Amino acid sequence: MDNKCKAYLFRSTAVGALGGLLFGFDTAVIAGTTHSLMSTYSLTPELLGITVSIALWGTVISSMTAGIPGEKLGARDALRITAVLYIISALGCAFSPNWWILLGFRFLGGLGIGASSVLGPVYIAELAPPKWRGRLVGLFQINIVVGILVAYFSNYIIGLQHFGINEWRYELGVSALPAILFFCMLFGIPRSPRWLVAKGFTEEALAVLQMTGDPTPEAELQLIEESIGQEHKEKIEPLFQKKYLRPILLAASMGAFSQLSGINAILYYLNDIFAQAGFDKLSGDMQSVIIGATNLTFTLVAMAFIDRFGRKPLLLIGGIGMATSLFGIAAVMSGLLERQNLLVFLVLFIGFFAASQGAVIWVYMSEIFPTLVRARGQSLGSASHWIMNAIISGVFPVVAKASGAKPFIFFGLMMLVQFFIVIRWYPETKGVSLEELEQQLGTG
Repeated sequence: MDNKCKAYLFRSTAVGALGGLLFGFDTAVIAGTTHSLMSTYSLTPELLGITVSIALWGTVISSMTAGIPGEKLGARDALRITAVLYIISALGCAFSPNWWILLGFRFLGGLGIGASSVLGPVYIAELAPPKWRGRLVGLFQINIVVGILVAYFSNYIIGLQHFGINEWRYELGVSALPAILFFCMLFGIPRSPRWLVAKGFTEEALAVLQMTGDPTPEAELQLIEESIGQEHKEKIEPLFQKKYLRPILLAASMGAFSQLSGINAILYYLNDIFAQAGFDKLSGDMQSVIIGATNLTFTLVAMAFIDRFGRKPLLLIGGIGMATSLFGIAAVMSGLLERQNLLVFLVLFIGFFAASQGAVIWVYMSEIFPTLVRARGQSLGSASHWIMNAIISGVFPVVAKASGAKPFIFFGLMMLVQFFIVIRWYPETKGVSLEELEQQLGTG
């Protein structure tokens, strides 16, 4: 592959992955606003849970339905819609006159998050060559953790400006800037060759394969055509049928266990966790930046090894590491260990998560479904992820107020359960073409 083709491929996948940055920013930025929102609107723990989780219910809806516009319009064009949703949500939250309108704009932002969590990885997986697919799809996860770090750093910087009661408006509104950039950049990348073949645009598909440096574009085009099948070009293939049962179960379980680790509950309520352990707000903001940087560092490490080391070993090592770290956090929150240990265990947890589930989830779910149902299969896995996320995030502040340790004990036990499920049922997908995976999983 010449340098021009490499540059075109990497630029296209990087733009597709930019939705992950908005995903990460919008999901993590709420951590810095919880105290201000509770003061502004006199929120109880129950109402705070609603404020945080309302965006996630929007995410659930869009992650379950994003496959439909993804298959009709193509992932690239559907991502433009998500960019618009991000922009409207950010500006709407910043200027919301009351709590109810704030909830509405957060719900709208959730629609963008859920759709981009489906469409971004699908777009990259269908554009990337097999030997680079893990790392390129992993760009989406890298952008998520960059977005999380940027959100925590943004909260810290805004906190230093002493905006007072309106601080949360600046924190939520600033994400409109990267959203506008994302929308503009989407006009400079191609449509997926697999989607183009599915819609009958074979000449354009061949041109994209050539531009992205495929060494044998004609042969690859033929493989794609055989995979899709001429008889399916004009009809929708049902997802819920027996031959897709295994990838359905794999995607749903991976999405659910990702949240049963407690990752997003920790990210959303990080400042509150530090406050409950006795740290002040500014100290909590600064330590959140440290955790965001850890998340990014270990995600980059995992991306370097995901196509060499494999998906399954990363999940197994991460499962044990996360369980150990979560039990340590529980010990701190219950008073068995000094509060100074909290940051250490949180950093360890984030590191193990980033190097395992965080790096693997979107790559794995984008690989295990065949082309005809990939977008809807990704939607299903993403929906299980967001439904579990919404439930956990909604009840976490209530349960944590009653017992700071119990949520983390539960999360640790769930990671041990996942460890044994991965050993028994998860196949390894590294270095295997999407068409070969169809044969291995019996979905061809």
